Amino acid sequence: MGISFNLTDGEKNYLSRLARMSIEAGLVGKMVDVVPAPPEAMVRPQSPLRRHLGAFVTISIEGALRGCIGSIVGQEPLYLNIWRMAASAAFSDPRFPPLTIDEWRNNVELAISVLDELTVCPDPEAVEVGRHGLVLQYQNRSGVFLPQVPVEQGWNREAYLENLCFKTGLPKGSWQQAGARLFWFEALVFPA
Repeated sequence: MGISFNLTDGEKNYLSRLARMSIEAGLVGKMVDVVPAPPEAMVRPQSPLRRHLGAFVTISIEGALRGCIGSIVGQEPLYLNIWRMAASAAFSDPRFPPLTIDEWRNNVELAISVLDELTVCPDPEAVEVGRHGLVLQYQNRSGVFLPQVPVEQGWNREAYLENLCFKTGLPKGSWQQAGARLFWFEALVFPA
């Protein structure tokens, strides 16, 4: 396993600016009909910017989560996905009220996680905390953790898997049940 793509510093900067522009447009109530496409000079052959990659945008204020929305599997080019996920994290995360201009001005931190392909985890013992993100599907429920979450929470592998069950709304140990499907992925995470 390993990440199948790489983002240049220029591509990361472009995606970071795009995420911030999306949130700022939403804060002032501006409808944007056309998302700024990457400059042609930046689009190299096989550029991840045009690949349909999953992505999450995480918003924090003073180290506390303020919003996090994403798509595990990309349905559109990465740059469009980042635009939508940034606005969703700021204004549509059901755990939080919409982000305000005052909050935006006071130490808001953004992080972008670009996900590689989701595959079936062959052995839960192979899961590396901090490297692998996980998705659990069982009994018509689904839950996901990005690779950085267990590190931030101080979890070992077992706590990671059990908390994934809880997040999915399932009892402890559900990841071991017949019919449970565990997927893993890696992600490129960078500040925006």
